[in-house]
Amino acid sequence: MTQVVRFTARRIGRALLTVWFAVTVTFLLLRLLPGDPALAVASPNMTPAARLELLSQYGLDDPLFVQYGKYLWQLLHGNLGISFARQVPVTEVLMERLPWTLLLTFSSLLLTVAVGIPLGVLAATRPRGFLDRFTQVGGVIGQSLFVPSVGIFLLFFLGLQLHLLPIGGSYSPGVYGAAWYLDVAKHLVLPCVSLMLVQLGSYVLTLRSTLIDALGEDYCVLARAKGMPNRKVVWKHALRNALLPTTTLIGLQLGYLVGGAVLTETVFAYPGIGRGIYEAVTQLDFPVLQGAFVLLALTVVIANMLTDLAYGVLDPRVRTA
Repeated sequence: MTQVVRFTARRIGRALLTVWFAVTVTFLLLRLLPGDPALAVASPNMTPAARLELLSQYGLDDPLFVQYGKYLWQLLHGNLGISFARQVPVTEVLMERLPWTLLLTFSSLLLTVAVGIPLGVLAATRPRGFLDRFTQVGGVIGQSLFVPSVGIFLLFFLGLQLHLLPIGGSYSPGVYGAAWYLDVAKHLVLPCVSLMLVQLGSYVLTLRSTLIDALGEDYCVLARAKGMPNRKVVWKHALRNALLPTTTLIGLQLGYLVGGAVLTETVFAYPGIGRGIYEAVTQLDFPVLQGAFVLLALTVVIANMLTDLAYGVLDPRVRTA
């Protein structure tokens, strides 16, 4: 029990350190952006005195370390500041967009797992066959794809040319009731498939490789020698061990999904946090950018921490690490 507590405490400590590092880097990088943040809240024709007053109002005329200290203090109290562009709390801006990003990210992750596990198992149980070779080639191609390119391709052919699916947004105006949920699902298909295609390759290739190794282990050979059906050997014994590295990959891919969602939401005008980051960059809206990056970093860190903890449950040997 003590070992489990120490293992969990170490992972939580690393997660908090990572969040602090992400917050600090985000704060410093945003201060390097070109442009005048005062223009985000006033006319470009304002007088120098009005500009200085605005900078003072938002604390942007303070020394950098003073701004950093104030920002950390506000962050610890759950205050992300006020949006320059909309003049409303940043938390309100992000909470409007967060559900859409979560829907897109986790739908894509579930779709990847649902498609990736059967493909990886089929490829591993039929090595050097047609499906195995097709999976390897397709996996390498998928890993080299660029998310916006895939999104634009799907948008052009399935949306503009064939008119099978909506080409942008998250829902159609004037749709209510049960039809609204179906409409949301239709708008979700293209961005979700775009994200799935670029991450599916690494998932399938990793699972294929680890499952082939697991099937060659002594316990699987012994199970077959005792007459256990091959299907049962694969799904009951080999797959559990083969999923250990894949579990880690899922946590790492969540970070890639979050980054990919920024680009995908921009391509499909999907109203998530990624689209909000794009709009905040064009408006020099520092508080929204800082809040969005902190929220995304926190999401990735928590996902990776939960992955570490899940790995410790699946393989007790890592608890001593």
